[in-house]
Amino acid sequence: MKLLHISLIAVFALTLNAAADEPKESPQMVRTIFERHDQSGVPGKEIVIGSAMLPAGAVVGYHTHPGDEAGYVLKGTFILKVKGQPDRWLKAGDSFFNPRGAVHSVLAAPDGDGGTAVSTWIIDKGQPLATPAP
Repeated sequence: MKLLHISLIAVFALTLNAAADEPKESPQMVRTIFERHDQSGVPGKEIVIGSAMLPAGAVVGYHTHPGDEAGYVLKGTFILKVKGQPDRWLKAGDSFFNPRGAVHSVLAAPDGDGGTAVSTWIIDKGQPLATPAP
């Protein structure tokens, strides 16, 4: 009986260890699109207004947009990474701009609680809002 008890404890300990070793899913950004409109007088362009909520620990991989992005941080702190430029820390009240094709990434600042930003994109109509970049 004692050997069975020790064996069960060993199996339980190994199971806990295996669960601890499994990779944890990283938090994901939640993008909400509020509105889309054809841009007046500019055929083939649309204006998209939306938000991005990044929970603590979230990272948005490098990507591009098929047009310009102008945004504003509502709450929290982010790090904006644009290829070829120094990292830029953004806090509530800061604005940012990513021109068409700029390869960029954003992450919730380490040790923060995440945050939310709103953006307006003026993009080529019919194109995906964002495309992953290498």
